[in-house]
Amino acid sequence: MERMAAQQLRAQQNAETSKEDKRRVRNAKRTTVDGITFDSKAEADRWCELKLLQRAGEIRDLKRQVKIGLEGRDGPIMTDGGKRQRTWTADFVYFDCALVAQVIEDRKGHATDKFNLVKSILAAQGVEVLVTLVRRPALSRRCLKAWPRLPK
Repeated sequence: MERMAAQQLRAQQNAETSKEDKRRVRNAKRTTVDGITFDSKAEADRWCELKLLQRAGEIRDLKRQVKIGLEGRDGPIMTDGGKRQRTWTADFVYFDCALVAQVIEDRKGHATDKFNLVKSILAAQGVEVLVTLVRRPALSRRCLKAWPRLPK
């Protein structure tokens, strides 16, 4: 076994952990679909489902990774440095033609404490977030490719 100084050990450990994406939750794997990289396979599958709904005319104005500023009782919630407003990034935002309303959606494998806090802050702002939890196997891209072509 090789001996090393504590400083060398910390440097080696930092090098190993910096390679990993620290935002990963429950071993979610980054997935690329149509040249777009998603944080998880479930999010990529939901994107495919929403694109089908948009092509069918059920939704429109589909956007992904939309930043929403967080507001408190006394104004914007600032970062620890106090120079920038804290934001939350919604997975998807679209207009639902049947509901005649804008939908802010977040795809979750499970709700984290941090997300529950942000959801509460957004609710106080009057912003309701639709949370789609993954409870069943997500519709695979292979199934989507086999789906009949919809008119554009």
